[in-house]
Amino acid sequence: MNSFAEIIATIKKYDRIIILRHQNPDPDALGSQAGLATAIRQAYPDKKVLIGGNDTEGLKWLSTAQKVSDEDYQGALVIVVDTANEPRIDDQRYNDGAFLVKIDHHPNDEPYGDQLFVNTDASSCSEIIADLIDSSDELQLTKKIAYYLYAGIVGDTGRFLYPATTEHTMQVAGKFIALGVDTAGINNKMNEVSLKQAKLQGFIYDILQIDDSGAALAIIDDDLMKKLNLNQEEANSVVSTPGRLKEVCSWMEAVQKDDGTFRMHLRSQGPVINELAKRHDGGGHPLASGATAKDLDEVKQMFKELIKIVTDFNQKGE
Repeated sequence: MNSFAEIIATIKKYDRIIILRHQNPDPDALGSQAGLATAIRQAYPDKKVLIGGNDTEGLKWLSTAQKVSDEDYQGALVIVVDTANEPRIDDQRYNDGAFLVKIDHHPNDEPYGDQLFVNTDASSCSEIIADLIDSSDELQLTKKIAYYLYAGIVGDTGRFLYPATTEHTMQVAGKFIALGVDTAGINNKMNEVSLKQAKLQGFIYDILQIDDSGAALAIIDDDLMKKLNLNQEEANSVVSTPGRLKEVCSWMEAVQKDDGTFRMHLRSQGPVINELAKRHDGGGHPLASGATAKDLDEVKQMFKELIKIVTDFNQKGE
């Protein structure tokens, strides 16, 4: 594991820096990426700093990517934020640069890069970037940077509701508030849903399978998305909905993709579910993970495994 000082020393060495994050980015991926890029640009205006990846329509208000050419990678420093493993990096040219750095807060099951900093105790990668900036004499936290990082922290802590929220998380967020960040505006943007998404939330309660253990499953297939005129990105946005039910302890949402496979969202209010995700081409945090199911049979198998995990958790009285 490398120190902040070592990573900052590496940043100083390169005139061209490309910052990447994971596929299907969430606010933390975008916030940590844009926050770090902005901090480097402000401190070193002569450096060319690019942010890569594919845009997410519903999060363009937070950050959009730039075009990064093959030539840009030649001799460049590549920094990947908020991405646990290499297959999820949203630009498979990430190894085409001269040097690779990983900065993340997910379990470090698949280390990569020439340097890496991973803090699994951090609420978010945005919190780590805030700490990185705070450790430096040259990188400075500004209102613009704080905007990105606050959005990232709020996204990954569920507006400070999740167990990952710590005293330090609140202290970092307090610095952002002191700089005058429009926290209410960010929170309102994150609460915002379209009428189609609101209708899907209602359908979730109708289609949700709830086991006596407290494990639950919602399958959002292609037919339902067509019925509600939703795309996959919009369908993915209602992952937190089942967690509002007192009968639900841990849950999965299966969203069908164009190739017939299912993107699996796993969430929990106690039982650890990331090992389940790892067994099905995924991974993530102990209480929030993602995976892939090749078909409905695998979705059902995953649900059986989730029921066992929750049942065991209940029996232990944890």
